[in-house]
Amino acid sequence: MIYGYARVSTKTQAKDGNSLEGQEKAIREAGATEVYKDTFTGTVASRPEFDKLMGKLSKGDTLVVTKLDRIARSATEGSKLVREMLERGVSVYVLNMGKMDNTPTGKLIFQVMFAFAEFERDMIVERTQEGRAMARQHEGFHEGRPKKYSKEQIEHALELLKDHSYTQVTKLTGISKATLARAKRNKDKEIL
Repeated sequence: MIYGYARVSTKTQAKDGNSLEGQEKAIREAGATEVYKDTFTGTVASRPEFDKLMGKLSKGDTLVVTKLDRIARSATEGSKLVREMLERGVSVYVLNMGKMDNTPTGKLIFQVMFAFAEFERDMIVERTQEGRAMARQHEGFHEGRPKKYSKEQIEHALELLKDHSYTQVTKLTGISKATLARAKRNKDKEIL
């Protein structure tokens, strides 16, 4: 059996040639008789129609999609998913890449795709490390989440604590009691 899967994440994808109708037409032209469709973003893990389709696929079936990003958020995730399907005896036909199955050509296409996925992951890691190294060279760099309040705001709130309670200062400044207590402890350590 030849199944198809189409997915759109936004209404603007219709302009980009990724409409459900356009995908379904291309998938049916490639031989799919049954097409499953979802309209979820790539960041949403739940894709009910895709999950139904995955449960239905069995040895000897073929899954047709227009592009790899219709079934996966990244090349790495896509290669893992394709590998799992190939192990189940399911062929995967990505229209803009080729058919991946247990034939020598299908295995080659898969290996090339997998190599690019690994390359993509390694490049992301390398760029991230380079970016961090460059950022560390700048004065005032702080790794992690940015501070919600400036140094001046915290100092002002600590000054207010001299004459007011934590609750009053929290109401006046919007700075939580926990943040105030932590800032006060840090300031007390500096004095010692």
